[in-house]
Amino acid sequence: MITTLFIIILVTVVLFIWGKYSPDVIALGSLLALFLSGILTVPEALSGFSNSTVVMIAALFLVGEGLARTGWTALIGRKFVEMAKNKMSRLLVLVASGSGTLSGFVSNTGTVAALLPVTIAAAWGAGTLPSKLLLPVAFGSNAGGLLTLTGSPTNIIVSDYLRDQNVPGFSFFEFALIGLPCLILVVLYMRYIGTKLLPSVDTGNKPINLDEEMHKWISEFSIGENLYRLRVRSMSPLLNTPIDQWDFEKRYNVTVVRLRRRHPKPLQGKVPFVEFPAGDTVMLYHDILTVKGEAADVDRMVLDLSLGLIPMEFREDELKKEFVNQEVGMVEVLITPKSYFVGRSFKLGAYLSQFKIQLLGVNRQGAPLSGTDIRIKAGDSLIIRGSWENIEKLKSVYENLVIVGSPESMAKNVDTLNTRSYIALGIMALMIILLSFKVLPAVISVMICAALMMFTGCIPWDKMYKSIGWESVVMIGAMIPLGVALQKTGAAQQISDAMVASFGGSDPIWLLAGLFMLTTILSQTINNSATAVLMAPIAFMAASGMGISPRPFLMAVAVAASTAYITPMGTPTNAMVMGAGGYKFMDYVKVGTPLLILTFVMSMALIPLIWPFE
Repeated sequence: MITTLFIIILVTVVLFIWGKYSPDVIALGSLLALFLSGILTVPEALSGFSNSTVVMIAALFLVGEGLARTGWTALIGRKFVEMAKNKMSRLLVLVASGSGTLSGFVSNTGTVAALLPVTIAAAWGAGTLPSKLLLPVAFGSNAGGLLTLTGSPTNIIVSDYLRDQNVPGFSFFEFALIGLPCLILVVLYMRYIGTKLLPSVDTGNKPINLDEEMHKWISEFSIGENLYRLRVRSMSPLLNTPIDQWDFEKRYNVTVVRLRRRHPKPLQGKVPFVEFPAGDTVMLYHDILTVKGEAADVDRMVLDLSLGLIPMEFREDELKKEFVNQEVGMVEVLITPKSYFVGRSFKLGAYLSQFKIQLLGVNRQGAPLSGTDIRIKAGDSLIIRGSWENIEKLKSVYENLVIVGSPESMAKNVDTLNTRSYIALGIMALMIILLSFKVLPAVISVMICAALMMFTGCIPWDKMYKSIGWESVVMIGAMIPLGVALQKTGAAQQISDAMVASFGGSDPIWLLAGLFMLTTILSQTINNSATAVLMAPIAFMAASGMGISPRPFLMAVAVAASTAYITPMGTPTNAMVMGAGGYKFMDYVKVGTPLLILTFVMSMALIPLIWPFE
C-alpha cells in the first residue's frame, strides 16, 4: 500500500510539473486514485472539503472581495503605486514586506485574500504584471506568519506541545527572533534574485483605469462641456418644490443630472446625493444642482429662478468625483446596426432606458456630438451613466449593445470611499481582533466576518459565489487527503523514524538539520499544520533521547513547516495566488528552491544561537 501511495504522489507531482492540466483537476485525480486504490475510504477521501482551513479560505475570499468592492483595494493599490514611484523593485518590497507584517497578526490566508486584489491593481497601475508580485506576497506572508504566536497555526501547535510536556512554551513575540530575519531574507531575496526568476504571465485580469478612461472621455466625447452647478438660494421659487413642477427641459432646454444636499440629515431621509433626481424629488435650501445645457439657456434659468452659479472647471478629477462612486459609474457603449437605439433621438443628459441610464456623450466617427436631439446611428459610441448594477442589466435587456470593459471590474477600480467602505474596514478590524485574541475558532470568526460583508451590502448577494477563487479552494480540499494517506499508511512515520535513527547519535546540529529538511519536505505535499502535528512529537522525543533542550528542535519544526516555497500546494497562500498570477508548478520550484536553501542555512545558524541545545 505504501508503494502504491508513492506512485500516486510521483504521478501527481509529475502532472503538476508538466502543467498541461489545471491544478484543481490534478488534485481531484489524485484524490480519486487514493480512493480507487483502497488507501482511503470515502469519508477520508472527502475529508479535505470539510476541513476548517478550506472553509476558512473560501470565507476569506469573500472578506477580500468586500474590501475590493468598497474601494479599499483600489485606494491602497494607488497608494502603493505612488509610494513606489513607478519603480517595480520598490513596489515588490512594499507588497512583500506589507504582507509579511500583516500576516504576523492576521492568518496568512487572510492576509493574502485581502492583498490579492490590491496587488493585482498595483501591478497593472505600475506598468508591470501581477505574476511579478503575487508570489512575493505569498512567500512574504508565509515568513511573516513566524512573527507572532498567532501568526501561523504551526506556531501554536509546537508551543502547545511543549506546554503539554511540561516544558515552557514560546511567548507571543518570541517567534519574531527568527521570524523577522526570515521575512527580511524573503524581501531581500525577492528584490535582488527572485525578481529575475519570476515569470512574465499576462493573465488578462487588468482592471480598467478610470483616470485614463475619464481623460479619453473628456477629449473624445466632451462630457465636461455644458455642465454647470447651480445653488438653490433662499429667495428661489424652487425652494421646497418638486423638480417636475418646473419642467426644466421644456422651459430652459436644461437637464438636471445630479442633486447634492449641502446639509444632509440621514436620519430625516436627506441623503448627501440624489444621483438620479426623479420628478418628485423636492429641492431644498442650499441644494446643488448639476445641470447640462447651453450657456445661454443656463444663464436664463439662473436669472429667472434666482439661483446661484457655482463656477467650477470640470477637470478629470472633478468629473470623476461628480459622476463615479461605489454605486454609480460610467461606461462606453458601442451601438451595432441591429441595436434598439438606432434611429431614436435623445438629448444629452436625458435618460435612455427604464433603468435610469443617463446619456452623457456621443461620438460619431471620431467627433463628439452636441445638440438637443441626437439621432443615434450604427457605429456611434455613447458614454452612459447609471448604477453599476443597472449598467450590467442593460446588455441583457437591450441586445446588440457592446459595453467596453467590464462594469464589475470598473466598479472595483473606484478609489473613493463611502459609508459602506468604513463598514467593510470595521469588519476587517473585527476579524483581526477575533483572530488575534482567539475569541472564537478561527474558521468561525472568518465566516462571521464574511457573512457581515454580505448582510451589510459590501458584497451583492448575486456575486457571492463569483467572489470565491474556486480553483484554489478545490485544489487545497483535494490535496489534504494526501496527508491523511501518508499518516494512515505509516509512510510518514517510517520516514521520520529513519531520519531520527540516522542522526540521533551524532552532533545535535545534524539532527536539527535533518528534522528541518524532513519537515520542509513533508510540508511541500502535506498541509503545514498536519506536518507540525506529525513532527512535533518526533522532534521532542529525539531531543529527549539526546538529553538536550527540545525548544530549538520544536522551533525548527515551526520554521520548516512555514517554508513550503517549492510547491503550490505547500501552503494555502501558495495555492491562492497560483491562478491569479498564472503560475505553473515549475515557477514555484525555480523561485522557491534557492529561497528554501537560504532559509535553511540561516535557520541552522540562528536557531542554536537563540535557543541553545543545553
